[in-house]
Amino acid sequence: MVRSSVPSKVLGVIPARFASSRFPGKALATLAGRPLLQHVHERALQSRYLSKVIVATDDERIRDAALSFGANVRMTRADHLSGTDRVAEAVSAEECSLVVNIQGDEPLIDPAAIDAAALSLLDDQTVPMGTLMKRIERPEEILSPHVVKVVRNREGNAIYFSRCPIPHMRDSQAADGTGASYYKHIGLYVYRRDFLMSYSSLPVGPLELAERLEQLRALENGYPIRVVETEYESLGVDTPEDLAKVAALFAHTHLPI
Repeated sequence: MVRSSVPSKVLGVIPARFASSRFPGKALATLAGRPLLQHVHERALQSRYLSKVIVATDDERIRDAALSFGANVRMTRADHLSGTDRVAEAVSAEECSLVVNIQGDEPLIDPAAIDAAALSLLDDQTVPMGTLMKRIERPEEILSPHVVKVVRNREGNAIYFSRCPIPHMRDSQAADGTGASYYKHIGLYVYRRDFLMSYSSLPVGPLELAERLEQLRALENGYPIRVVETEYESLGVDTPEDLAKVAALFAHTHLPI
């Protein structure tokens, strides 16, 4: 595995739980003969800038499966309210400068997207948190509350995340294409270790409660979030139907598995 000479130790953490309301046990669901979690882990290992990758779980079944394919595993409490809290507990026993929170239900995660997120903080020591965005190409995604939109300032930091279409196009701009582009948020996060360890203690504000978007906690408390544009198209598996779609994509495109 090729590694770049990066002065900071970058830790990749894949939070994985068995209890999923829409798809129980999805982390261990089989895709092309291997658990979904294994696909995510193998792609994370292809990152140039991750010094180490660990799986954070509260379930012995996931622990045993992860150990069987050679993953580093950290057992965590079962009462965490979010994957971020689970990642923070796992990181508390690790020495590192940056932490990348890698979703455990994205078997097609692009290692280059992981690197792009990490580099956003490696290149600017003043930013405590980073994430990704992709230009929206399908018009129906602009209006969908299930697709989180993001706008950023000239420095590349997030101004706001919303389930509503942002920005709003007035007059003829939406029709003639002269207005700003729409971007959707890709839910891969990178944190400075100290910031991650204090994140859950930050006050939850009205915007986070209204939008049900945890990343708004940073903005409401005055912390910038660097947002890097990527071509990576997030394909998360939330239901058995999603898994079938990803399996069909594998078969149709002959992607490496």
